[in-house]
Amino acid sequence: MTAEAMGVAELDDAGRERLRRWRLVLGGDAADGTGCALGGRDAAMDGALAALYGKGDKPHTGRERSAGLGASAPSVARWLGDIRTYFPSSVVQVMQRDAIDRLGLSALLLEPEMLEAVEADVHLVGTLLSLNKAMPETTKETARAVVRKVVEDLEKRLATRTRATLSGALDRSARINRPRHHDIDWNRTIAANLKHYLPEYRTVVPERLIGYGRASQSVKKEVILCIDQSGSMAASVVYASVFGAVLASMRTINTRLVVFDTAVVDLTDQLEDPVDVLFGTQLGGGTDINRALAYCQSQITRPTETVVVLISDLYEGGIRNEMLKRVAAMKGAGVQFVTLLALSDEGAPAYDREHAAALAALGAPAFACTPDLFPEVMAAAIEKRPLPIPDTA
Repeated sequence: MTAEAMGVAELDDAGRERLRRWRLVLGGDAADGTGCALGGRDAAMDGALAALYGKGDKPHTGRERSAGLGASAPSVARWLGDIRTYFPSSVVQVMQRDAIDRLGLSALLLEPEMLEAVEADVHLVGTLLSLNKAMPETTKETARAVVRKVVEDLEKRLATRTRATLSGALDRSARINRPRHHDIDWNRTIAANLKHYLPEYRTVVPERLIGYGRASQSVKKEVILCIDQSGSMAASVVYASVFGAVLASMRTINTRLVVFDTAVVDLTDQLEDPVDVLFGTQLGGGTDINRALAYCQSQITRPTETVVVLISDLYEGGIRNEMLKRVAAMKGAGVQFVTLLALSDEGAPAYDREHAAALAALGAPAFACTPDLFPEVMAAAIEKRPLPIPDTA
C-alpha cells in the first residue's frame, strides 16, 4: 500500500468526503496528490466533468484530462443525459452553457434530438434565438416547445406578483384628495388623520379626505418597453418579453414593446404570446439607441401618463448627443424614464459608464435590475416616486 493510500485509509468519514470532492475538482492523475481512487457513480461523474473541462485553453502541462465530447451529436446527447443524472438542475444549466462556450456546440442545437436532451433555461433560450435564422424547419417546432416551456415557467413565477404590485400602484396613483362622499376611502382617511382624534368626542375630525376617482376619471397608463437586441442582452430580452405579455394582459395599462439593433421593430401586436415575440427578435448586430428612442418618442401621446423603460447596456452606435437630447425632452414633457442595464439574475453587467453617467445627470439613473425587483421598479415609476435602485447599481 502506498503512503498516500495509507493516509486515505486513516481519515474519518468527513475527511474522506473532503478528499473525494478535491479529487473530483482536480481531475485525478499521478500528480494530483490525493491518492483517492474513484469508482462507480463517482467515476462516471468524473468522466462527465472531464469531457467538458479536461481540454481548456491553458498550455499543455501533462496533467490535462484526456476525454472530450468531439463533434458527434450522439455522444453529446449521451453526455447531456449523464450530467442530468449526476448533477442538480442548476449545475446542469451551468455545464450546458460552458459546453456551448468552450466547445462550440451551438450548431448541434439545430438538431431536434439535441434540443430534447437539454435542460431548458433562460440562457439556452437566448442561444436558440441567436440561431433562429439558421434553424432548419425540422428543428423550429422543437425549439419553440423548449422556449415555450421556459416562458411558461417564468410567467408562473412572475405574473401574479407583477399584477398585484402594479394594480396597487395604479390604485394609489388614481387616489384623489377631494373625493365625493361615495368615493371616500374611509380606512385610509382615518389612518391619515389619527393625530386629529378628539377624546372628548371620541371621534376623528379629518383634516384631509382620501379617496379614489371614479372609473370614468381613471386614466390608463402607457408603458413602452424599448429593448436592445444586441447579443449580450439575450437574458434581458427573454425576461422583458415575458413582462411585456404580463403588462399587456392588464386592462389599466397600454403596453408597447419595441426591440432594436440598428433597426427598430415594433412587436406590440404579438404581445399576447411572448414566444412569438421572442422569435420576432434577432439577437446580435449593432446598436442605435437614438433611432429606437426616436420611434418611442413618436408613439407618446400623453407624456405625463407614460413610462418608457429602456433596457440596454448603452453601447451606442448611433448619435450620442441626439440620444441624450431625446431623453431630456421626454423627461421635460413629463415622461417617467427608466434605464435598465440588464433585466436578469446574472449580476452586474458590462455597460458604457460614460453614457450611464450622462443619463444619471438627466435624472434617469441606469442600473441593473433582477426580474424579482422589476415589478417594484415599475410601481415606483407609475406612482412617480424614487426608483428602488439596488446597492449594486
